[in-house]
Formats: sequence, C-alpha cells, structure tokens
Amino acid sequence: MTNPASDAAPTTAHPPTGAYAAGHKPRSPWPALWALVIGFFMILVDTTIVSVANPAIKAALDPDTNNLDNVVWVTSAYLLAYAVPLLITGRLGDRFGPKYMYLGGLAIFTLASLGCGLSPTLGALIAFRAVQGLGASLMTPQTMAIITRTFPPNQRGAAMGLWGATSGVAMLVGPLAGGLLVDGFGWEWIFFVNLPVGVVGFVLAWILVPKLETHPHRFDLVGVFLSAVGLFLIVFGLQEGETYDWGVIWGPITVWGLIITGVIVMALFIWQQAKTKSEALVPLELFRDRNFSVANIGIAAVGFTVTSMSLPLMFFLQLARGLTPTESALLLVPMAVAAGVLSPLAGRWLDRTDPRVLLVPGLLLVAGSLVLYSTLMNLDTPIWVFLIPSFIMGVGNAGMWGPLATTATRNLTPRQAGAGAGIYNTTRTIGSVLGSAAIAVFMQSRIEANIPGSADAAGGSFSAGQLPEFVAEPFATAMAQTVLLSAAAILIGVVAVLFLRRPQATSTEDWHAAHLADVAD
Repeated sequence: MTNPASDAAPTTAHPPTGAYAAGHKPRSPWPALWALVIGFFMILVDTTIVSVANPAIKAALDPDTNNLDNVVWVTSAYLLAYAVPLLITGRLGDRFGPKYMYLGGLAIFTLASLGCGLSPTLGALIAFRAVQGLGASLMTPQTMAIITRTFPPNQRGAAMGLWGATSGVAMLVGPLAGGLLVDGFGWEWIFFVNLPVGVVGFVLAWILVPKLETHPHRFDLVGVFLSAVGLFLIVFGLQEGETYDWGVIWGPITVWGLIITGVIVMALFIWQQAKTKSEALVPLELFRDRNFSVANIGIAAVGFTVTSMSLPLMFFLQLARGLTPTESALLLVPMAVAAGVLSPLAGRWLDRTDPRVLLVPGLLLVAGSLVLYSTLMNLDTPIWVFLIPSFIMGVGNAGMWGPLATTATRNLTPRQAGAGAGIYNTTRTIGSVLGSAAIAVFMQSRIEANIPGSADAAGGSFSAGQLPEFVAEPFATAMAQTVLLSAAAILIGVVAVLFLRRPQATSTEDWHAAHLADVAD
C-alpha cells in the first residue's frame, strides 16, 4: 500500500505512507502490541525470577560471607545499565525507527541471558546482567513510543490495561517458573528460559510491528555523560556505603563524597539541559505538562517500592520460615491473578474517568499491603495468611501501572514520543535503582541492629536453608522492619498523584488527523 502523496520530497528517512495515509482505514495497532508484549513479558519475568533465585545464587556463587550487598548487585547492575542509556535510546528510536531499536535490544537481551546462565562466578553474572540491562534499555522506550504513536489518546487506557495484565501474568509466571527451575534444575535455568521466548518474540515483532516515521535528532552526548556519571556515583555510594561503614573507600575518596559528587553532577546535568540550544537529551518543556511531571514522580516511587519489597520478603520466607523458592512463589499467586484480571478493566475505565479515581486507591492498597506484610512477618503467622496481603497488592497494582503510564503519555506528540517514553522509563528505573541500593543498606543495618555482630560471623549462615530459631526470630524482625521502607516510598506517590488533572477528551477523528501518515508500510 502506498501513499498518493509519496512522490513529494520526504522530510524523514521513511516517507509518510501506510496505515494512516489519507483515504485508507487505519490498521489495527493491537497485533503489534501483542507482539511487543512478549518482550515486555520476558523483561518482567526475568526480574521476578531473579528475586526468587537470589538466595540460591548467593549460596552457589557467594557462599562465604554474610554480607547481602554482593548478591544485590545482580539486580543493581541490571538496573544501572538499564537506567543510564534510556534517555538516548528513546531518541534512537525516533531517529532510526522504534521497530529496529526494539529488535536490536531483544537480540542483546536474549544473548546476554545465555551468558548469565553460563556464568561461573558472581562477577561474571553481574557483568552479563549489565548487558541484559542494556538490551532492556533499548526495548522499553520503543514499546511505549509505539503505543503512543499508534493508539488514540482515548484508547490508550485499554492498551496500557493489557500491559498491566501482562505485569500480573509475569508476576505469577516469573516466581513460579523461577521456583520450579531453581528447585528442579538450578539457578542457571532462570536465564536459559529466556532463549526460546526471545526467539519467538523477535520473529513476531519483525512481522507484526509496523515501521513508523522517523524524526531527525541531534544527540546530546554531554548530557548522556553527565547523567551516567551522576547516577553511577549516587547508586554506587548508596550500594556500598554499608560495606565501607560509610567511611573511606580508597585514599581520599569517601562514600559520602561519592554521593554528594553524584548529586552535584546531576544538578549540573539539569542546568546543562536547560541551557542547551539544540535538542536537549531531556526536553524540559515536557515537564510543563503537569500530568507528565506528576506521573514521573509517581512512577519513581512505584519503581522504588516494587524493586525494594521483594528482597526482604523472599529472604524472610526462605530463610526465616524455611520455604523453598517454589513455595515462596506460590504465595504471590493471588497478587498475579488479581493484577492480571483487573488491569484490563482498570484500563478501559481509565479512558472515561479521572486517573486519580484509580491511582489513589491503587497506591494506598499497595502501601497497606506492605504494612500488613510487615505485621505478619514473624515465626508464628500461618503461611496461608500471607495470601491476604498478596491479593491486596494485586488489586493495588491494577490501579497503578497502566493509569500512570497512560496519564504520562496521553498528551505526547509523535515527535515527543521517544523522548517522553525515555524520560518516563528513566525515572521509573532510577527509582528502581535507588530502591535496590537503599533496601540493601537498610536491610543490612536492620540485621546488624537485631543480630549484632552478624556481619563478622564466620561462614555464610544467611546463604541457604532455614536459619536456627534463635537467629530466625530476630532475622524475621529485621526483614519486617525493612519492608516498611518500601511502604513509605509508595506513600510519596500517593501524595504526588493528588495533583493530577483530568485530561481533556480527544476524539479518535482528531487524533487520526493529527497523526496522518505516521505509520509506514
């Protein structure tokens, strides 16, 4: 199918043809979304699988210490490599086409999964996890950009509802698959399982995802450098602070020196973005849209909470209560089922209502479920009772992920889609990185407060197997206290979303007119 106007001089690498050309019925965006969901599903499953397998990974690759910071880097390295490139990978999608950037990221992620499974040391695993993060950073902005550019604003709630349902299914499949694979075959198989999924996802995306019009961009390499350095210094300082007793790391370099320097560099990055005459890496004018700004604050709080809550919960269930990875994962089934069933309904409702109607109760339910978890995390609570906060959290998730993403992207133009998606996902991932780093510090400090001298004890008593009761009880208390940090973080999101505005309605006809010829054959 060609555009009658295609003989005119094109202004982009791909001339305006295809699904949105004048005189033709727009092609349904749903098949492409289903293809993209496979890659999104794989990223989410990989994250949840790793959280379940952390105790087994520590026992296999780092059995000789009681310091939990080392194994946390399996998650932190992934998140750091994921967060740093997101701003530029969104622009790369605008420049070269989101379809091809997505396919490249999926290939990198899949091959890195093979490297993770073959890793002989913890250091090698952390390195391959960083490569996985790079692949994920190429994929994620493209998926949001494609949704923004192919779904009308008043239908994006339904599309994001599918994404929320995917999150729910991944929350079920990831922990269950992780538990079964770790118990039956070993931790390596949590990464090997990505190989067939990645191949299928690549083929379907190649066939079903359309080429979209490209937009020329100049790349702000100075901004990339400043944001990467600033974020790395902050996260490394938080992550390793407990290891160095918040003192000297090497020579004159101290933990607090790294963190303060990172904050200064990030402030310099923001100043540089404001002064950039050409295209900034972060177009600050996007933040003039109140809903975009507020949604970014909300998703940072969500990223912090979701990443940080799983580590103390899984260590409690497996070490204090003696559950296997599979048994621990089964306790998350109500959360996954509730999120998977309710997310599409929430998405369709969002297209007709104020986003605060879903977001405020959703975030409050997540906070409440974490407080309930903390109350129940002791040696006397019957195991089945943990299904209750799991279900409550699933209901909260349905009113959280899709509504935030839809609200953030509703007013983005096609030219802003890549930059906006990059900023939104960077903010979410920064929240996740800080959550991963902060929870390690807080968890280690709570362990030391409840079990004095544990970090200096001989052997790896926190590596695998159920702890003896005299240790398990204070360990459970430490994990219960740690979960409250995640609850406090999500409350910041509750306060933020109170400042959202109800978006103005946009008709499908007006949107198609504004997006004429954005999709190419």
